[in-house]
Formats: sequence, C-alpha cells, structure tokens
Amino acid sequence: MEKGAKLRCQRIGCDATFTEDDNPDDSCTYHDSGPIFHDGMKEWSCCKQRSHDFSLFLALPGCKTGKHTTEKPAIATSARKPIPNVSPMNGASSKLTCSRCRQGFFCSEHGSQTKEVISKPLHVPAVPVANNVDDTCKSSPARAKKIVDLNEPQKCKNKGCGKTFKEKDNHDSACSYHPGPAVFHDRMRGWKCCDIHVKEFDEFIDIPPCQKGWHNADPVS
Repeated sequence: MEKGAKLRCQRIGCDATFTEDDNPDDSCTYHDSGPIFHDGMKEWSCCKQRSHDFSLFLALPGCKTGKHTTEKPAIATSARKPIPNVSPMNGASSKLTCSRCRQGFFCSEHGSQTKEVISKPLHVPAVPVANNVDDTCKSSPARAKKIVDLNEPQKCKNKGCGKTFKEKDNHDSACSYHPGPAVFHDRMRGWKCCDIHVKEFDEFIDIPPCQKGWHNADPVS
C-alpha cells in the first residue's frame, strides 16, 4: 500500500478517511454493536439512541472512540422478542397494552386492527366567509426561505448520503442518495427505490445510492 494513501474507515457510524500516519487513539467515533428494529423504531443496542426516521437514525453520533480501521466489524442486527400469545379471557385487556394495536397496526395475535374514530362536535355554528377579501390574500403565504451562509458546513440528510457540504459547492449532482424508503421485512434489508435487498446490516449500509441530486440539510422543509 502506498505510504500516506487515504483509507476509508469501516466502523459503523464513522465513514471518515484517514492515513496510517495520522490515526490517533481517539480519532474515530463509532457504534460497536448492532442496531435493533422493532415496530418502526430503530435503536443502537450499544447506547440506546433511537429514532423512527431511518436517515436520522444513521446520523446518530457514535458512542465509542478509538482508532480508525479498514477491517469491517462483525455487526449483527437483532429484533426484540414478540409478545407471547394470550388467552381469550384477557385478550381484550392485552389489546390495550399491545404496542401494535395501540399504534393502529394490524396485529395477528389479536386478530384486529385498531381504527381511530374522529368524532365531530355537534351544533357548531357556521362561520361566515368574508366576501370582501381579495383573491390574492386567500391563498396561504409562501414559507419563508431559510437563510444559509454559503460557507457554513452542513450535514446532508438525504438517505444514504450523510456527507458534510457547503452551499457554495452544492449543485444538481453533488449528492448520491436513495429517494425511496428503507425496507425491512423477514430479516431482509433494502431500498424500495432500487429494489436491492440483503440479509446483513453492513451489506445494507454498503448498497450504493441510486440517484444524484442536491445536498439537502433540511429534507423535511
């Protein structure tokens, strides 16, 4: 290997570049144990940090420090144990404590899906609409644009990217990302947008992004 060559750290949560000559003991921040996926929640088992959003989950800072390495760690994912079957006598009360029923998901153990009923208040007087309002005022105002320093480092929150960028260097092909959601089903992990699915979490992290676009530090807005 060429001396001073840039290497990519393989620890989960790091993804930084380094050289063998510049690799102090606390240069790497990473997660040292695998994630847990349960009822839409993603959690790092090593530090209990969690998020429902997968891109925010991947951006959670590591809890361990050490040296960068080019060796891939053996990271295993796990799923929490399912709720045991209940007898018909206490089935109704178990629905109230079942996490899937309470969130409105279909539950095979209780055989039903909770539906939220939104009741409308009775005898609500109608509010007359003013007729002298100009048509240009009826539409909602445009959301104010976020003012960003062109030289301010920002972290891209597009799925599969996570790189730090400056707005002055941003352009329509600067970012490589996944436009579709991540899919976790029957111990398979993948991306809906490019229809690639693998079994291991580190293989899932290595699936290359399938689309180019602008870096975005605030994808919700």
